[in-house]
Amino acid sequence: MKAVSKIMHPLILISILLIGKNSGAQQLSSSLQIGPYDTIRVELTFTETGIPVPTSDLEPLYLFAQMTAKWRKYYQAWGRLKNAVYVTYPYAKAAGSVINQINQELVGVTNKHKRKKIIKAHEKELKDKFSSKLKNLSVYQGKVLMKLINRETGNSCYEIIDEYKGDFSAVVYQGVAKIFGSSLKQTYDGARDDRSIEILAQQAAAYYGY
Repeated sequence: MKAVSKIMHPLILISILLIGKNSGAQQLSSSLQIGPYDTIRVELTFTETGIPVPTSDLEPLYLFAQMTAKWRKYYQAWGRLKNAVYVTYPYAKAAGSVINQINQELVGVTNKHKRKKIIKAHEKELKDKFSSKLKNLSVYQGKVLMKLINRETGNSCYEIIDEYKGDFSAVVYQGVAKIFGSSLKQTYDGARDDRSIEILAQQAAAYYGY
């Protein structure tokens, strides 16, 4: 009996502990309540192998850094060029349209008198449209305008003046342009040297709708 009692004593103790633990767990579980945020619904994104991965959108994070002197200078130069392109773009389109029309009418005309008559017929149109407006342009804007006219016509301003007014007039106008730090002979390369102007010209075309 003593041996049996020695064995039973630990068993009784373990049973009491287990019963107490289970009753405590039942009381704890009965007191728990599921709140509205205990289960959060999220979207699923499936990987290439078909494994679902919980996903959630995060609020955007904005990082700001102080602009360096180099980038400030670049930004200012870009803003200046953008302004010049947007101001002169309508003039370049209108002038290019008239100049291209003149060139079409001059095709096959070899008689100097007839050529001069065709040019004279459109010269007044150009003056009426642009004389007063072009006077308000800055030297920098004038340079950009010459680039854009070349873009529209495929000819430099020197070539246009040479064709319509003759070598002497072209040389005179070129001399005046040189005084203002420009050149009537400047060409246009939208793919390389004038890529920035080309980008802005395309933006201006979308802005003006033509």
